[in-house]
Amino acid sequence: MAHTAGHCVKLDGAFHTNWVFVPAYNNGSTPYGTWTAKKTYATPQWVASEDINYDVGAAAVNPLNGQNLTDVVGGQGIAFNQARDQNMYAFGYPAAAPYDGSKLIYCSGSTFDALISDGIGMTCDMTGGSSGGGWFLQFSESTGAGIVNSVNSYKINFIPTWMFGPYFGTDAQNVYTTAQAG
Repeated sequence: MAHTAGHCVKLDGAFHTNWVFVPAYNNGSTPYGTWTAKKTYATPQWVASEDINYDVGAAAVNPLNGQNLTDVVGGQGIAFNQARDQNMYAFGYPAAAPYDGSKLIYCSGSTFDALISDGIGMTCDMTGGSSGGGWFLQFSESTGAGIVNSVNSYKINFIPTWMFGPYFGTDAQNVYTTAQAG
């Protein structure tokens, strides 16, 4: 299963089709293949009205070459209802200048209460295209392991150095539980 922003699975009233996940994508390289979505999910609030406070989605992916995703690449932990003011790492593939969408970029720092939503924010200059990238608590640069606790959701034009993500509360947990069963 892959976690992402709600708007990465449904936007402007329709669920996206032909959805894929490419783990460890790097500048055109797809070392673990391209995994197609069996089904995509989002919080009920996002499905009903695309409420930015609940911009959380997930995808259950089909097996590839007879193997499950986590058997091939492993998985990260996930946590819900955590303290808001913590150090986190945010990852994404920003595509708007000065980036081109081909490389994984990260930001790290302390989170703070978001503007215009009930989510969280952090100092991060990633641009459009980074949406859905995971935010990790307790991330280890040496092992690459951490605990997913939000995703890149939105930016505000007049504050381009901040990124915002939804708070992973009970509604995000319910999406995770539903997708796990899917």
